[in-house]
Amino acid sequence: MSDLDDAPLQHVEAGVDEIPIKATNQQNLDVILRIPVDVQVVLGSATMPVSNLLKLGRGAVVPLDHRVGEPVDVVVNGRLIARGEIVVVEDDNSRFGVSLTEIVGPTGSIE
Repeated sequence: MSDLDDAPLQHVEAGVDEIPIKATNQQNLDVILRIPVDVQVVLGSATMPVSNLLKLGRGAVVPLDHRVGEPVDVVVNGRLIARGEIVVVEDDNSRFGVSLTEIVGPTGSIE
């Protein structure tokens, strides 16, 4: 239950008809909640010359700059928002997930 549900119903003049503010706010919130975002979990990165990249084949291993056990970055629409640990999804042992351990504040600080 949100704060919008507890707010008193108010009206705004809109021509001949009156529009309830509570309903308008809920509709705006519903629109915002449907916006798709791109979520990425960054396991690490690597830099290599194009010549080495072209030599990669099936089964090749590319060493990353992160080590096992280090937190991974959670990035939304290109912006770091959190850090977390890789976990195995309980319902499906063939899938991985991320358990968030730190939330990055708007100024880049950890909360």
